[in-house]
Amino acid sequence: MPFKDGDFLEIEYTVFDGEKVISTTDQKRAKEAGIFEEKMQYGPVLIILGSSGVLKGLDRELRDMKPGEPKKTVFKPIDAFGERNEDLVRVMPLSEFRSRDIDPYPGMRVNLDDVTATVKSVNSGRVVVDANHPYAGKDITYDFKIIKVLEGEKERAEALFNSYGVKPTQLSANQEKIELFYNSDTNKNADYFIGKASAIASLFTHFKGVKTVDVKEEYARPKEEKK
Repeated sequence: MPFKDGDFLEIEYTVFDGEKVISTTDQKRAKEAGIFEEKMQYGPVLIILGSSGVLKGLDRELRDMKPGEPKKTVFKPIDAFGERNEDLVRVMPLSEFRSRDIDPYPGMRVNLDDVTATVKSVNSGRVVVDANHPYAGKDITYDFKIIKVLEGEKERAEALFNSYGVKPTQLSANQEKIELFYNSDTNKNADYFIGKASAIASLFTHFKGVKTVDVKEEYARPKEEKK
């Protein structure tokens, strides 16, 4: 039976721009390609079919696949990161960046009024920025497979919170209520509060029957170091 909107899948993938690896869930492959990041969490990632965060082409292909079945597909821009839009390229005064304590350089990714853009050039007090996705207008190759189909509120909720980097120490769930518990051993990430709020908002979007989310946090006083 084909998968449908709202299904939770864990997948592995490697993405290519031509022969160049640009993204992967495989740590070894990332190191070999020279794109390894220490802070990156490698391994299977959560995909929620029909959600805005999934590429159109990938969403379509996953629906008729089976767990463990490998697939390699080239996606045209319309099914990947879209066509380029030259209206998203603009020239800004360098002083605008300096006023924000930003020292721009070519290739730098910057957030300008909640829009992420790439600095293309810096010349004579002018900065050219491009708000197109870096791979807009390109054919992109995906090598991917489904690792697991997630079932039940508890398993899906755990995967959802983990995808935001805020996996709780304990989680219980039923069709109407999710209960989360955090303590001193979890979530020391600086983005914890933002991640938790985003995960809860996403949970209400994808768990239609859930009416309440109960969050309990318990932190022990740090032990004093012996002199």
